[in-house]
Amino acid sequence: MRDQPSHPPPSEDILEIGSPGQFAALAHPLRQRLLFVLGHRPATVSGLAAQLGAKKGNVAHHVKVLREAGLVHVTETRQVRGGTEQYYQRTARRMIVAEPQAAGTTAMFAAVAQELDLSPVEHHLTLRHLRLTPAKARELGAALAKLVDEAEEDAEDEPVHGVLVALYQQPPPTGPAGGAVDAAGG
Repeated sequence: MRDQPSHPPPSEDILEIGSPGQFAALAHPLRQRLLFVLGHRPATVSGLAAQLGAKKGNVAHHVKVLREAGLVHVTETRQVRGGTEQYYQRTARRMIVAEPQAAGTTAMFAAVAQELDLSPVEHHLTLRHLRLTPAKARELGAALAKLVDEAEEDAEDEPVHGVLVALYQQPPPTGPAGGAVDAAGG
């Protein structure tokens, strides 16, 4: 019996996240990590548990939450030793959160932090603040999205690398009474 089924690509290229159930599903680091893993190839609950070093029952619960939110689906079922084995995969290659909510963002960053801690090689992590016009910010955002979208993947036996891209505008600083501070610092 083969370890992995042949698998079609996700049924959608882009899924826009917007429902309360989807935001709730994204609000847990393990579910974020499951989505990371299921973006590459289908896997069973047992396979996911082994890959993530988590308990099978815990993984099964979180996969169920993701499935109910429409973020993963069953791509194949097979009969094995008197039971049914289900392979899950993300419903879309990319998931875009048009209006991020704090809980989902926090969970995503926690999941990325866990992956960074477990990385077997040195990783690159940079935070830089830039002063940009709105036009330049849009241009940089489009260039970053294009860079990630057009990155070509190597063969399936090569290691998987995570890429996190964020471009955001910082809120203006506030003074002691909650008012905005002007450029002169007062």
